[in-house]
Amino acid sequence: SYSWANASGGLSVLSVVSVLALIVLSHYFPNQYTEQEAKKLGVVGWVKNTSQGTVTGQVQGPEEKVNEMKSWLSKVGSPSSRIDKTSFSNEKEISKLDFSDFNTRY
Repeated sequence: SYSWANASGGLSVLSVVSVLALIVLSHYFPNQYTEQEAKKLGVVGWVKNTSQGTVTGQVQGPEEKVNEMKSWLSKVGSPSSRIDKTSFSNEKEISKLDFSDFNTRY
């Protein structure tokens, strides 16, 4: 699990969550932008373009960072894509991360 030093110098543990994402697009969604954003935020998981023209993936990390990633996936995305709809499912607290980094699956 994640832990950070808080202002008083002690350790505080943040809630760690896992969420599945489905993004419906109008244009190609290069996943290197998603990887860059995930690494910048410090979340782990994966992303994949599907044969139906959507993007799916899983994001895990501190709840605050996962929420930032969800917002980015919903509103920003890659420069060449138009996001028509996003849906997030199976959001739950987890006791440990299932992934050690964020990558693109093929």
